Amino acid sequence: ASFTVSLRAMDNITVTIKLRPGVPQGCQIRVKYLPRYDLKIKPGENVTFTFTCKAPEEYFIMEIQKNIDCVSGPCPFGDVHLYPPGLPRLNRTFIWDVKASTKAGLELKFATPWLRQIEPGGTCPDFVSYNISSCIDTATVNIGTFCRGGSVSRVKLQGGAIMALYLPWNSSLITSGFNIANRSSIKRLCIIESTLKEESSITLMSPNYPLGFPEDELMTWQFVVPSNMRASVFFHNYSLSNCERKEERVEYYIPGSVSNPEVFKLSDIQPANIAGSFNLSLQGCDQDAQNPGVLRLLFQVIVQHPQIDENVTHLVDLSKEWNMTVTIHLEGWPSWSPFMSEPICLICKDPRTCDRALTLVSGAIYKISFLCKDLARLRITAEKKISCVDFWRCQGKIYGLSVPKAITQLPVRLHRFIWKLSAPEQINVEIMSPTLKLQQRVQEQKCNTSYSYSIASATPERDLTIGIFCPGGSIEKIQMRNNVTISLKTFGKGFLNESNRQDLKMSFVQHIKDECTFTVRPDPKAKLYLQTPDWPRGLPPYVSVSWYVVVPSKQVARLEFSKDRMGVSCETGRAYVNIQEQQLGAEETVRREDEALPKTLQMYHNFWVNVSNCKPVDKTHFTLQFSVILAEKKTDLAVIIAVVSGAGLLVAIGLTVCCVRKKRKKSQNPMVGVYNANVNTQMPGKQGLFKKGRKNNESHVYAVIDDAMVYGHLLKESNGSVTPEVDVYRPFDGPVGSLPPSPPPLSFRKEIKLSPSVEEPLPLTETDHDAYTFAHQKLGDLEKNGDANEKSNGDTSASLLENNEQGGSEE
Repeated sequence: ASFTVSLRAMDNITVTIKLRPGVPQGCQIRVKYLPRYDLKIKPGENVTFTFTCKAPEEYFIMEIQKNIDCVSGPCPFGDVHLYPPGLPRLNRTFIWDVKASTKAGLELKFATPWLRQIEPGGTCPDFVSYNISSCIDTATVNIGTFCRGGSVSRVKLQGGAIMALYLPWNSSLITSGFNIANRSSIKRLCIIESTLKEESSITLMSPNYPLGFPEDELMTWQFVVPSNMRASVFFHNYSLSNCERKEERVEYYIPGSVSNPEVFKLSDIQPANIAGSFNLSLQGCDQDAQNPGVLRLLFQVIVQHPQIDENVTHLVDLSKEWNMTVTIHLEGWPSWSPFMSEPICLICKDPRTCDRALTLVSGAIYKISFLCKDLARLRITAEKKISCVDFWRCQGKIYGLSVPKAITQLPVRLHRFIWKLSAPEQINVEIMSPTLKLQQRVQEQKCNTSYSYSIASATPERDLTIGIFCPGGSIEKIQMRNNVTISLKTFGKGFLNESNRQDLKMSFVQHIKDECTFTVRPDPKAKLYLQTPDWPRGLPPYVSVSWYVVVPSKQVARLEFSKDRMGVSCETGRAYVNIQEQQLGAEETVRREDEALPKTLQMYHNFWVNVSNCKPVDKTHFTLQFSVILAEKKTDLAVIIAVVSGAGLLVAIGLTVCCVRKKRKKSQNPMVGVYNANVNTQMPGKQGLFKKGRKNNESHVYAVIDDAMVYGHLLKESNGSVTPEVDVYRPFDGPVGSLPPSPPPLSFRKEIKLSPSVEEPLPLTETDHDAYTFAHQKLGDLEKNGDANEKSNGDTSASLLENNEQGGSEE
């Protein structure tokens, strides 16, 4: 198909067709049978041409430029048309270059649906876009790029202007969508008018964005807002230039304000909750010629209906708190991009200072209000710091770790409360829950409360995640080294009711050996699960953790491990699991990483479980989980039988002794102690139980063990040939050894089971010593027995009870 373009000289229009950049030369323009790759049609020319391909839009673009001179003659104000007609369907750009006096103003007025500003390089949904530039002397300033469908209704420019309309080859647009009007001087770079009739959110940028705003220039945005609506301004991206004179600032003109214009720095929180229309101006400064810097601004304006409870204020008293911040924000903050989201909720600390995120600091009292349709979308995040530098000043102090009532009474859900506890290396942190106690969250032991604690400790060498805990468990306290972070996170609305029962506390304690130590008092009615920190990543290298488990006196604890090995292979050092009851002399159970863990252990006293890691081989982790369950102690039947039998034996022995003594009194046969120097009654292989030597004790001094012996005159009436002296004390003149007397023979002693705390006696040595033995003699046999002792080694080691039994049988 052929195309004919006829341009009138008076229209001052030039049409240029040229190849698209980066496209191969696969098509040509044929004019009077002469092929070419570009074509320029000037004012007053009439040209007919064809393309050598069926899809010329893939190879060529077209520019239609109209020059309008408003300096030397009258300007053609009014609607701007897309001229000339009959152009080929190519991607095309219409350019209107308006020359005007620098003292005059031009106004570009757009038809509905008006325009929406986009960042440079952005695209519009229908690929139709406008670009507006202003001319200052010989410099051109890019006012902005716009799409159809927005709030920008007019743009006023000082001096000349360049307006460009980009249309795709298949666009059916037949009108430019704007008109040009003459205005008096606006005394600034430009004025952009934005009309907002309903709830909306718009984004605007300073001229030349993201490049620098012109030096020492002034521009204004005019916002037309219904009086029954509320507008708020938020600066999201800005930078400042290096000023030599003046100061960069923004100024607000708000109808009805007593302090117009209101001046703000770009770093200030901008006004919010503005009723009706207002103006916002950006003022530059004289920049440093050597290092000018860049002044730029991207901001958002949110317009919404006034909220029903906008006049309801909430008192937040943080005057008695210290080192604490409270931030009220939208759900998802700060990961979301606030200038892209819909206008939902604003938090105000006074009627004109509002933001999507408001931070309150301790030591002050605030009155806040909410401009929000749904308060359920808001959240509170708070942080408090507690530190100790000098242990002697912190010693004995207990700090409560509970959420202040000033936060819980707000109609906004608490999302997270963070305590940061810091101390020097030699001072550690102890957290405790005396009443509720803590439960560690594991796979087999879920938390069913409305909140939980995430606990982590940090040292210069490593960070250690202790675990996630919730109230209502068996862990009474946790001791950790160095800096500790405790993060309370809520789930649902139940925290408001449970917040009154918080009892978590902390104190600073002296240095502990392990990275972490737990004190656990298991619930007799529930099975307790515990696991190592940093689960499931595994303990860091060379970290040691301990659990101290309290076992009630009438119960026994069954300790079970969830797997038979630690799951770690060591590159350097060894990994250990140590288990020991807190009982003197208790046996310690020790396992290395290459050994199987004990399946089940019965613990009758309080006990320790300690784990220590090595430097693991890559891709191996030290993870350990174990459980503790309490049960009532069961008395062994054998023990009961033994106790009853022992008691019966003691009764029998007592009765026998009484009978023997009664018979002895009747026979008037006194019992005497006879010293025999030739008898050795030493217990082989056993050391005496006496620790003192013979010279240091009175083991060689003895008396007759019978009250009948005090009557010595009765012996004179007997028929015996020997008359022992029993009422006269004579000191012993014989040799005294260094060892105490030997204990009685085994036939006379009850079996003694030494406790683990008593050392087993060492064997006796073969030394000469004096031995004593008790013998029972009839009066008639004294002389006979004395002779027998001289003839033999004197086997008189029989016990007193045995001799009594023999005497009784003879009678």
